[in-house]
Amino acid sequence: MRILLSFLQDKVSRPHPVPSYRFWQHYIKNGIIEAEMSYIEVPEVDWAEGLVYDEGSVALQNWQERSWQATLNYIKANRQNIDIFLSYLYPKQILAKAIEQIRKMGIPCVNFYCDSVREFKTVPAKFRIFDLIWVPEYEALPLYRKARVKHINLPMPMWVEPQLRCRTPLHEIPGVSFIGSKDILRENLLGQVIQKGLPVSVRGAGWLAQSAGPVFVPGSAYQKLINQVNFVKQQGFSGLAIKGLQQLTKFTVVPVGDDHIFPRPDFDEYINITQSSMVTLGINRVPTFKRTHNKPLTYSRLRDIEAPMLGACYLTEYCEGIEQLYDTDNEINVYRTVDELVQKTTELLNNKEKRNKLRINGQQRVLNDHAIPSSLKKIKKALFGT
Repeated sequence: MRILLSFLQDKVSRPHPVPSYRFWQHYIKNGIIEAEMSYIEVPEVDWAEGLVYDEGSVALQNWQERSWQATLNYIKANRQNIDIFLSYLYPKQILAKAIEQIRKMGIPCVNFYCDSVREFKTVPAKFRIFDLIWVPEYEALPLYRKARVKHINLPMPMWVEPQLRCRTPLHEIPGVSFIGSKDILRENLLGQVIQKGLPVSVRGAGWLAQSAGPVFVPGSAYQKLINQVNFVKQQGFSGLAIKGLQQLTKFTVVPVGDDHIFPRPDFDEYINITQSSMVTLGINRVPTFKRTHNKPLTYSRLRDIEAPMLGACYLTEYCEGIEQLYDTDNEINVYRTVDELVQKTTELLNNKEKRNKLRINGQQRVLNDHAIPSSLKKIKKALFGT
């Protein structure tokens, strides 16, 4: 299958001032190659640039017109080399009339989107124009069914280099490791389990002052109004009510002590810690305006694919659909409460045989069933029947 790819590629030396995005093109490109398929790109289009501009702005409109015209021109000149158009586009990046023209040229259009359950109350109207939406969150499927938008439930597109797919580490790192950016729910959960005596090491953006994320410049009063309108469109008035409630209600956080926080790892350290920790921890709860902090929304994250793929002994937070991905007794383990997290982690720390079993079984399952080549083959079958 020959793929025209739009997966947040950019054309700048330093990343745009938006949340981390460059890893997506690395994963999908290598996954396509491993699947023995091929991809091409529109040379002059900076797809990630479309995330920089505000909804409804002239700058965004100019980016849309410039980028989509270049895409259409490129397709017309290279139609014989394209079987499908595969994208990762946010609603504001999409120009429906351009997608319509691509489809009229006989090229099916597939869009991946990984935050539907967190960001949307209803499926964006612009998603209807695609032949297929790649939806990784099990919890988001009712949204797509209700909207009657054609979709396919496939795992997050994760890829790791073959030489990093070790089965068991030569030397385990003692204790429990969590690597991920700081937020209020993660801090509270980790603070509680550490308070109960669990030996957790915490790393990632925001935990130390020097690893804080980019600073965003406040917008104009008009832009704030536009943002408020868009917020209500996405989250509904119930989301606006929960947002107000969370601003008024104090959520008491159990802090993570400084002695448990370590510097943000570089790539090699990240891989080594994930693979070699006696237990690698996943947290699937997210701050959102769909739920209060006391009853948070949970859904499966990229880490639920990445950690087992790297051969980790993985314990992650339960969420709907996790049993569709793994045998949660023999491939990974899951927890639902703070006490269950402590109990299951303690059991794993004291049982090397079980740790090794999870490493081997979890990695075999994810590489066989949840890797990008498997997902691309399923998309091909959904579109073309073979």
